[in-house]
Amino acid sequence: MGTTVFERRPAEASVVAHSLEQSEQRVFWLDDVERPTHPQLVGTIEADLAVVGGGYTGLWTAVEAKRRDPDRKVVLVEAKRIGWAASGRNGGFCEASLTHGRENGLSRWPDELAELDRLGLANLDAIEASVAELGMDFDFERNGSLDVAVEPHQVEWLHESMADAAEHGIDDLSYLDGDAIRAAVDSPTYLAGVWHRRTSAILHPAKLALELARVARDLGVEVFEESPVQKLDSDAASVTLTTERGRVRAGQVALATNVFPSLLKRNRLMTVPVYDYALMTEPLTDEQLASIGWGDRQGIGDMANQFHYYRLSRDNRILFGGYDAIYHYGRRVRSSYERRPETFERLASHFFTTFPQLEGLRFSHRWAGAIDTSTQFCAFYGTAREGRVAYAAGFTGLGVASTRFGAEVMLDRLAGVQTERTELQMVRERPLPFPPEPAAAIGINATRWSLDRADHNDGKRNVLLKTLDALGLGFDS
Repeated sequence: MGTTVFERRPAEASVVAHSLEQSEQRVFWLDDVERPTHPQLVGTIEADLAVVGGGYTGLWTAVEAKRRDPDRKVVLVEAKRIGWAASGRNGGFCEASLTHGRENGLSRWPDELAELDRLGLANLDAIEASVAELGMDFDFERNGSLDVAVEPHQVEWLHESMADAAEHGIDDLSYLDGDAIRAAVDSPTYLAGVWHRRTSAILHPAKLALELARVARDLGVEVFEESPVQKLDSDAASVTLTTERGRVRAGQVALATNVFPSLLKRNRLMTVPVYDYALMTEPLTDEQLASIGWGDRQGIGDMANQFHYYRLSRDNRILFGGYDAIYHYGRRVRSSYERRPETFERLASHFFTTFPQLEGLRFSHRWAGAIDTSTQFCAFYGTAREGRVAYAAGFTGLGVASTRFGAEVMLDRLAGVQTERTELQMVRERPLPFPPEPAAAIGINATRWSLDRADHNDGKRNVLLKTLDALGLGFDS
């Protein structure tokens, strides 16, 4: 079995130790904003629509519900604080893809992928338009993204993606050979790249969550924090959500709890929580930034199964995350899982392999959190309780943009209308569930091992991965 570039050119242990010695275990994005507080739900209130969850999915649902019908009474209930979970700590990559990338879409919904691409791009356009239409400021930069090859077999994958784009009339891609990619962003690990010019943006994730909450309040949504929903009941007239100190009785409910256990039994096995890790550097000096170039400020991801993602912040820090994707037995979500020194050290070493000219740069922040993963690598949708409860979950780490699409799907379903969104096979069909324990842990960890072997073996997939591909099951980095 071969080695990867990060093993062939590891950073010195002293460089890694120096870079991490002053880093703090907290989310940079949440340090960078003022977070207003909202009241706890106390007593019983009536609503036309109750939204459970104050991340992007729930916030977009509340905002778009009021934009569709300003007279509708909408209540949003959040278990902790607005944007405290994935919506406040993700990498801030806002991708048009609704299918976790074109390859996943081609393997699952080839007949409707052109429509999915069109709807995904329109959805990203709508997010960009919200800056002006809703007066939102969340550091949105539509600079596109770079797929970079750091191993020879990945260069072939880039050629295949360019051929696929040409076959389907996709013209916003540019192929960059070794000299061109290193002229764009100077890393000795880069062998080639593809620049997706219109299908990706970067943004400040916590600002997006807080701006959505502000717009929701301005539109008349009642927002409650520190109010975890303990139970969902329904009768012929309404759906009731019960919290520790209050209740919401609503005509309809939208569930946007994502990585956390669903209030619907049917969805308990549909997702698993996977822990993702990230580092944030201190701001680069002008000289440090000049040493790497990156003048077009694209988001970047390498092409391994266990991949890295990285981007510049508005003040020219570098966020560097990914690679390890850790599942813990029992589908547990615990803050203790966020502290994993060996992963942060590995990420720091990979960072300085990527940018050795930045040796001496320190990381100011390190953090981690759970992502809700589905077996189809992207969101699934549905309704319950005679169509009065809608849900969207399983965004699998590519939900910054697609949560808005998920909100539109839930509102369409609750309205009982057929739209081009609701008629999609991707929207109508449920993916296969993950098995219960111990089979889930055994299968996921075997898959992770197999993905690692593929990265060390020129991308070749073993029997397990080929079988999972054939069955439409998966677990990704």
